[in-house]
Amino acid sequence: MMAATVTFRPVEEKDSDFLSEVYASTRLEELQVTGWPQQQIDEFLRMQFEAQDTFYKQQFPDAQYQIVQYESQEAGRLYLDFREDEVRIVDIALLPEYRGKGLGTKLLNRIIDDAEEKQLSVRIHVEKNNPALNLYLRLGFEKTDDKGVYWLMEKPAQQIRCAG
Repeated sequence: MMAATVTFRPVEEKDSDFLSEVYASTRLEELQVTGWPQQQIDEFLRMQFEAQDTFYKQQFPDAQYQIVQYESQEAGRLYLDFREDEVRIVDIALLPEYRGKGLGTKLLNRIIDDAEEKQLSVRIHVEKNNPALNLYLRLGFEKTDDKGVYWLMEKPAQQIRCAG
């Protein structure tokens, strides 16, 4: 998968259903154990997606909200907030069929390379049970703060500048 073409395009209003699907794909497994009927799970996930989407737009009004495309197919979402001292990964999520094939690594390395050019740290909140936690650690992110269910993780600017 690494040699394939990965592109980005800005999120548009017409992308709401796709973005909801991406969100649901990251939460479906944990809700399957509730015993709820599928319709209730679907409604709950849609409500949670809408709440998250509203929160992101309020808290990160200047962020870049992008659709990740793999070989021209919609594969996920990437939300980045460029700040004075950091690149904040607000959200990064791929549909299940694109996970575990190197695409996440490729996306994160692009973000890290861009931050390196600007001499910025890269930060992200990661749920402690997120399977991608090992990926962040492998790429040199450090746990810098315990936020309950999340770790604040950082790839410091000085580490980026010294690497290589």
